[in-house]
Amino acid sequence: MRQGAGGLQYPFETVPARGELIEAAPGIMWVRMPLPFSLDHINLWLLEDGEGWALVDTGVANDETIDLWNSIFEEKLGGKPITRVIVTHLHPDHVGLAGWITRKFGVTVEMSRTDYLMCRTLVADTGNEAPQEAIDFYRGAGFSERGLDAYRARFGNFGERVYRLPDIFKRLKEGDTLTIGGREWEIIVGSGHAPEHVCLYSAEDKILISGDQVLPRISSNVSLHPTEAYGNPLQDWIDSCAKLRAALPDDTLVLPAHNEPFYGLHARLTRLIDGHEKSLKRLLGELAEPKRAIDVFSALFKRKIGPDVFFMATGESLAHLACLVHRGLARAEKDEKGVVWYKAA
Repeated sequence: MRQGAGGLQYPFETVPARGELIEAAPGIMWVRMPLPFSLDHINLWLLEDGEGWALVDTGVANDETIDLWNSIFEEKLGGKPITRVIVTHLHPDHVGLAGWITRKFGVTVEMSRTDYLMCRTLVADTGNEAPQEAIDFYRGAGFSERGLDAYRARFGNFGERVYRLPDIFKRLKEGDTLTIGGREWEIIVGSGHAPEHVCLYSAEDKILISGDQVLPRISSNVSLHPTEAYGNPLQDWIDSCAKLRAALPDDTLVLPAHNEPFYGLHARLTRLIDGHEKSLKRLLGELAEPKRAIDVFSALFKRKIGPDVFFMATGESLAHLACLVHRGLARAEKDEKGVVWYKAA
């Protein structure tokens, strides 16, 4: 057992090589697929399901990932087919190949209703022009005309890494129980990182397939987006972390979508909650004078924010500012140019 920072323990010394499987627990195989992002991998989980395998998450839709899956299907699964495809949430690294795999094996994708429908909406925007409401949203955050042009150029690229979604789905919701290979999995839904993020928990074996809801060494992005401009995703995220901490035992084996499997669930959830609360406190201290969303990066991020993460950082800043506003600790006022200024209440 390898000791890690923050009181976490890592039971595995290695990670799966490309196209290889590691047994994470009896009847659970760990697959790691490459990602074409700065976060360069995703963990996917194959659950033994009688005469086949249930798959949790799929990887992005590109030729490299399809080739790796074909190799696994042909050589690593003992000739057994995929019986179910379960998707934790709507982001392309998780849902990207759901359409391809479900069609290949004649099965139905299973995910939450909100994430399925939101994913279809985002994919439908592929190739469209950015709507004026979204332009106004980022102008309000403080984007320059150059920044708005960059947003226009990237708008509608969500669907580029998502294979055509299935036209029907099976809904997963809070409290559902899935029986897979004789093991019962409870559905626990979180929010903040995604609208309705599905986690799978086996009480008998104390195993949590956490998706992006709990990661051991990075904090999942929590952003405010134009489509739900008046939301409070950070409070949703904090509440979801607190719910998991109250509901699950500390000695749960967590199988996350990124980094490695770990023990120390309560310590990690507490660290995630406390980290955001400290960020909110620092941010509030910056609001003695009015600030735009793009003015407060230094209160939230240790590294310099460059063009590659500027949109993500802006979304995180907006989520933290919105949380302060919803708590009554800050006010937001829009000036005559449409720019939103935040100040401590």
